[in-house]
Amino acid sequence: MDLFAEIADERRTLAAVLAELDSEQWRTPSLCEAWTVHDVAAHLLMPLVTPTIRVIAVMARHGMNWDRANLSLTAKVASRSNDDIVAGLREHANSHFTPPGLGPQAPLTDVIVHGQDIRRPLGIQRTIPEGRQLEVLNFLTGPQASKGFVPKGLLSGLHMSATDMDWSAGTSAGALVEGPAEALMMVMVGRTVALDDVGGEGVEVLAQRLATT
Repeated sequence: MDLFAEIADERRTLAAVLAELDSEQWRTPSLCEAWTVHDVAAHLLMPLVTPTIRVIAVMARHGMNWDRANLSLTAKVASRSNDDIVAGLREHANSHFTPPGLGPQAPLTDVIVHGQDIRRPLGIQRTIPEGRQLEVLNFLTGPQASKGFVPKGLLSGLHMSATDMDWSAGTSAGALVEGPAEALMMVMVGRTVALDDVGGEGVEVLAQRLATT
């Protein structure tokens, strides 16, 4: 699988969804705390249009704290209009940007997860292509996921199992968390709303851990 081609298609697909939204939908709160649909879309565009030198400068200004720098950098891109953000996602869809130390699985995960952060509150249904979903699930249960994706220790001692595809991960004898692959993905990145879509004896453990992150 050419992951950069898959990422480009995800960006174009999301841009097509965004292009059909009205102004109220753009202002809808997303699943990302304190961010609207507009803000999340701006966040996805930000690394594609922000020069590396500016990212470094903003990081330095915020004591090399990526979370704070990200908020500042995203706010800058969020000043663009809805149409400009859609156009930017389309124009830069083929970008090969990857976060430092991470491969293409990271931006693939980012655009798919944030796409659901946008679609779920708007009630927009989406079936994620199985190959992409597998890449994301494997990344989120792998060693690099703690770099800004999965809260540290969240999945410890748990057994994650998809009910709509052949995938499982984690401790084989651990407490089970099972459900649709998309819901597992969203729970692993801390979206508590997706807890309603999963089951198993491990869900209570997962909910308690998410409540303290």
